[in-house]
Amino acid sequence: MSTATSTRKPPNPWYVGAVSGMASYIDSCAIVSAGTALTIYQSVLGLSDPQVGMAASALTIGIAFGALSGGPLGDRFGRKHVFSFTMLMIVIGAACQVFAPNYTALMAGTILVGLGTGADLPVSLATIAESATDDNRGKIIGLSNLLWTAGIVGATAAGAIVGDWGRLGAQVMYGQVMVVALVTLLLRLPIPESEIWLTARRERESGSGTVRAERVTIGTLLKPPYFKPFIALIFFYALVNIPANTGGQFTTWINHNIIGMDVAFSNQIGLLMMPLGFIWGIWFMRIVDTPKRMTYFYIGAVCYAGAYFIYIIGGFHVWSYIAVSLINGFGGAFAFEGVMKVWTQESFPTLVRATAQGDIVFVARIVAAVAASVTPSLMHLSPRLAYIILASFAIVGYAFAIWGFHGKQRNEFAVERHAEADVAAAEEAGLDFSVSPEPKH
Repeated sequence: MSTATSTRKPPNPWYVGAVSGMASYIDSCAIVSAGTALTIYQSVLGLSDPQVGMAASALTIGIAFGALSGGPLGDRFGRKHVFSFTMLMIVIGAACQVFAPNYTALMAGTILVGLGTGADLPVSLATIAESATDDNRGKIIGLSNLLWTAGIVGATAAGAIVGDWGRLGAQVMYGQVMVVALVTLLLRLPIPESEIWLTARRERESGSGTVRAERVTIGTLLKPPYFKPFIALIFFYALVNIPANTGGQFTTWINHNIIGMDVAFSNQIGLLMMPLGFIWGIWFMRIVDTPKRMTYFYIGAVCYAGAYFIYIIGGFHVWSYIAVSLINGFGGAFAFEGVMKVWTQESFPTLVRATAQGDIVFVARIVAAVAASVTPSLMHLSPRLAYIILASFAIVGYAFAIWGFHGKQRNEFAVERHAEADVAAAEEAGLDFSVSPEPKH
């Protein structure tokens, strides 16, 4: 068996990145689809604002607990098995959403989809990172972020077409998630397990004195040199994700209830702006593995947080929605999901990499779920106050990111090439294997 493993031609990392990156597509598509579908159901079923908020938060809570469990399971049992099982969960959950006869059944399906999408995210990102090289890792992880944008496009396009179809429209949107998850499952099955993970497991089982074999517990993340990036990423992603999650789940709701746009028109405007998301995503892929990474991060942070002041100062109109979407979208391309994924994969050892990613996603989704449960009520109370709060969360989140990643950074893929004893001795002597703020050309 070991001979077969060693002689097997590794799959193309870009293909692995494309298939595994579909987890990001499904994640964003499920969130945005829920926003439109729940807006439709609020009218069709006569749901209250708190009911809409709780249904939206059910998806987010499911994603949170899925990530919390999926990360450790992926580190323990392998990336492939967990990814395949979670795709099956999503297929079943989305089918429940499509055919649910009542609100309770809809909630059950939503939770199942959330658990599946949450669990597959950390293992899919670990698979992508471990199949890549130092020269293209950021780019291929960036591809997953491009697919995350594609998921938004898919959901928005569906909403633009079926937004006025009533209950059938909501079923079409949930059905898209089901079909994409099924296709992704079928494409993922032939891809072999991560060779880096297999090597780490063999080294651990044989007692080899390597970094991969020795640094394997959750406690590793709470000690130097991993504590600082771990805490920075938790707060950065949790806080900056609050306004992003609000936009993902409630843009249609806000446009309909605050600005006065109908559902189909709201999605049509959003769809017209989507090509820019792909342009910015490709732009991010071009610069993420270069010394320009942090420069773009700072520019992106200013645009992302600053865009919300257009609503605060200028009010809520169609033109302000377009302006906020454009500026905020540009900023997020360089200072949100994509760079978080790259930092997370570079910062932690193999056998706790998915665990760290899962923990970071868990905290962010729980925080987002709490925010989502009160968003409709807060928006009705004072939209300007709501966006002041959202902008403040983003600013504080970026402060944590700058604290954690300004200056020299450590790439764990490079560190793991050394023996554990050598790394430990170097760290004790004050050397932390840090590299320049961004990877070299």
